[in-house]
Amino acid sequence: MSSENSAGGNGTGGHAADAGGGGQVWDVVIVGAGPAGASAAYAAAVAGRSVLLLEKAELPRYKTCGGGIIGPSRDALPPGFELPFRDRIDAVTFSLDGRFTRTRRSRHMLFGLVNRADFDHQLVEHAQKAGAELRTGATVARVEQHGSAVPDRRTVAVILQGGETILARAVVGADGSASRIGAHVGVKLDQVDLGLEAEIPVPETVAEDWKGRVLIDWGPMPGSYGWVFPKGDTLTVGVISARGEGAATKRYLEDFIARLGLAGFEPSVSSGHLTRCRADDSPLSRGRVLVCGDAAGLLEPWTREGISFALRSGRLAGEWAVRVSEAHDAVDARRQALNYAFAVKAGLGVEMSVGKRMLTVFERRPGVLHAAITGFRPAWKAFARITRGSTTLGEIVRTYPMAGRVLSRMDRPAAASSAAPSVDDDPEATSRP
Repeated sequence: MSSENSAGGNGTGGHAADAGGGGQVWDVVIVGAGPAGASAAYAAAVAGRSVLLLEKAELPRYKTCGGGIIGPSRDALPPGFELPFRDRIDAVTFSLDGRFTRTRRSRHMLFGLVNRADFDHQLVEHAQKAGAELRTGATVARVEQHGSAVPDRRTVAVILQGGETILARAVVGADGSASRIGAHVGVKLDQVDLGLEAEIPVPETVAEDWKGRVLIDWGPMPGSYGWVFPKGDTLTVGVISARGEGAATKRYLEDFIARLGLAGFEPSVSSGHLTRCRADDSPLSRGRVLVCGDAAGLLEPWTREGISFALRSGRLAGEWAVRVSEAHDAVDARRQALNYAFAVKAGLGVEMSVGKRMLTVFERRPGVLHAAITGFRPAWKAFARITRGSTTLGEIVRTYPMAGRVLSRMDRPAAASSAAPSVDDDPEATSRP
């Protein structure tokens, strides 16, 4: 049922303490062993604290996700982490609902692709090596910060299905977009999207055509898009759009697969997933409980990219959970939790704010954005720099005032473009069926 590792840790506080009444108390308990939870576990464990990582599934497990690892994700990984790339991407084919197809190429790798089962499991192993203990098959029912299950005000009770109680000085919720810990904290959402995905095994001749290249198709519904991510002998094909458009989203995926000539291949996995994006005033903590990653609604609103947000917010949550665990009273714990929230908002929050504006523009004028990225060299270079991690949308808007003015102008209500201007004679832009 479980896969465990000694929680020895490094330095002081490496072992769970005694609650005084005979119960063991962990410094930090983390709920959810995805990228956010594993990153938090690693950060707290390398600080020498006792860390327990709870996961309801057995590892490795499948996760609905394209598996794109962009620059910010690579930069947030633990030292010595070897990415299990299935492919390295240096070309992107863009299309506008199947039309105006153009391929852009780069002399350097833009981003890499992983299978999430392998990637997540490897992150957990790094956390274990740092001293965290993993317990799988553990489903959390609720957390309590007051009441009979809590021996003192410095302790949080994590209660599993079945009634077992685990005690901690700090808790990090990283249990995904339907987070129980997020509900406890009071996370508020203002954007929910539905992603549908198929893992399609293909013959070697088909796989070779996609090697090193992804497809991004700006879709037929406002804010929707589709993707093809090659991973060796399998293509990850998916689409995403606003929740409430389930039937149309399913049709989009079916039409997308047929248009690509892949309808004759049987998917090994077909799955769906809701992505949830936080409201600006949504809390990131409550008492000694912090939330990060999908549990906090942290992701890029336009592309719905979540891995880099999970890794970065998870690391911050782990670091600040250590400080929360050391707090001797509620006032100090709250101060440390607010510092965590400030750190998230100062970095990831800025990126999310610009991403929301980009989504609004994309919903209204997908053709203009398609024409810009395929036919305007500075826009393509900005895309490439963002994926490599040398800049962010927020930095571009902040560094280049003209970019902010253009975004503000495009942000105004307007009828969505139904066609894209032609692409200029750029040697890096080529047609691709």
